[in-house]
Amino acid sequence: MRLIVGANIVFSAILNSNGRIGDILINSGKRIDFIAPDFLRQEIFEHYTRLSKISGLTFEKLRETEFQICSSITFISEEQIKKSAWLFAHNLVHDVDLKDTPYVAFAKHFKCKLWSGDKKLMKGLSKKKFLDFITTDELYELLENGGSK
Repeated sequence: MRLIVGANIVFSAILNSNGRIGDILINSGKRIDFIAPDFLRQEIFEHYTRLSKISGLTFEKLRETEFQICSSITFISEEQIKKSAWLFAHNLVHDVDLKDTPYVAFAKHFKCKLWSGDKKLMKGLSKKKFLDFITTDELYELLENGGSK
């Protein structure tokens, strides 16, 4: 199985690497191909101060946790994605949250689901009949029931 990993998923895992999301990212790499746009690295960096404040982790410990969480994710340059996928994604998210454009474009390009916890995004996409996303609960249940590649 291949999944595009949304920013809020990675942020949640960094903040609680021992939680369900962290467990899935750290321990499911052989069963799931996790993919994210390079843009996610920039988002993590931009939120370091906030992540450190919320988690209580030093920047050094935060960096270690980020490395552990992100080591199972393949980061791919946005330049690798077809223009048609970008246009499709922009049309879907322009009135929801433009920062989600790369994640939807990647899901379209790779013909897979977006793993997200962003309820506003999922609601907005659902209204437009785009259902190629999976929640943490759905993914956890799938993994528990033997779902794999």
